[in-house]
Amino acid sequence: MKIHEYQGKNLFRKYLISTPDGIPAFSVEQALDAYKQLNCDTVVVKAQIHAGGRGKGGGIKLANNREEVKVLAKEMLGMNLVTHQTGPSGKEVQRILIESGANIDKEFYAAITLDRSREMDVFMVSTEGGVEIEKVAVETPEKIIKVWIEPLLGMKSFQAQKLAYGLHLTDTAFKEAVVTFMKMYSCYQATDASLLEINPLVLTRDGHIQALDAKFNFDDNALFRQKDISEMRDLSEEDPMEVEAGRYHLNYIKLDGNVGCMVNGAGLAMATMDIIKLAGGEPANFLDVGGTANAETVKNGFRIILSDKNVKAVLINIFGGIVRCDRVANGVVQAVKELVLEVPVVVRLQGTNAEEARTILRESSVSIIPAESMKDAAEKVVKTVLRK
Repeated sequence: MKIHEYQGKNLFRKYLISTPDGIPAFSVEQALDAYKQLNCDTVVVKAQIHAGGRGKGGGIKLANNREEVKVLAKEMLGMNLVTHQTGPSGKEVQRILIESGANIDKEFYAAITLDRSREMDVFMVSTEGGVEIEKVAVETPEKIIKVWIEPLLGMKSFQAQKLAYGLHLTDTAFKEAVVTFMKMYSCYQATDASLLEINPLVLTRDGHIQALDAKFNFDDNALFRQKDISEMRDLSEEDPMEVEAGRYHLNYIKLDGNVGCMVNGAGLAMATMDIIKLAGGEPANFLDVGGTANAETVKNGFRIILSDKNVKAVLINIFGGIVRCDRVANGVVQAVKELVLEVPVVVRLQGTNAEEARTILRESSVSIIPAESMKDAAEKVVKTVLRK
């Protein structure tokens, strides 16, 4: 789960991480009220979407007076903001942040995430702040300083000092950076974040460290113990099909292909997508219906898959371990009848009661293409797409 910048900064304030004063606004009137409350001449008007690169897309602008705030609020609210992270379709701006301006001397990058290869958290900083860190990683990787942190031990002051030295900070700025990095890690751990990023983290002209941005990703599996954070979720920023799938407890991720996939188990789902590509096709989604697939689950899975207009065929690949294949077969037949599908459906069932399942499919009156192996299923579904 992601949250907006202004929500992330509220979390920062809770952990005493310095950030400019700011007030979110959902209308032009609220933006003008926020400007009045901040009581400063220069403010930054920032579009709030779940994507980076807002500045280049025209989503971050300075306003020097009330009239400029009014003009920029009108421009941003409702605009379709396109950045390198939104893709060409962009995202509609439904809220903005009015924030006090900062006197910036230098811009840095700071982030914490999980390094799965080392089974530790990695804390990264760079002197190249305010730009795309992906570009820095490719072109000048030596400018990214990293320390690895054992989660059970937590971050140590010498690690924070190494990061501050890497940014060439001295005096008060050095001390504030060390404290800030320690607080960032405390915030990262306590909120069950999978990513905490500040870009830019700045050195002000009066020698202080301040977070001008706040980006968080959270572990969905931990949201049950993060109710305050869970309430910050903005469903309008998420893919509607993924939101709908979540209501039915289905794990769904939309992709760019045209072969819909319905599979039980994440590992089998990944393997299914791989074998579709090997057969010359392109998967349209990742959909894991879980280990207790039944008629209702299959029907909801079909609804989610077919809401994607790019889908030209569906491959159902179920291994009957916990769930019996005959139960899934009955669910498939029922779903196909009720939904009146207009795309070909290839079904491969293996495991418990697989033979009974094949009999159910074979004797049903619905048009289903049976498959014996994963390779057979992938080849058949790709052929049906190519014939369309």
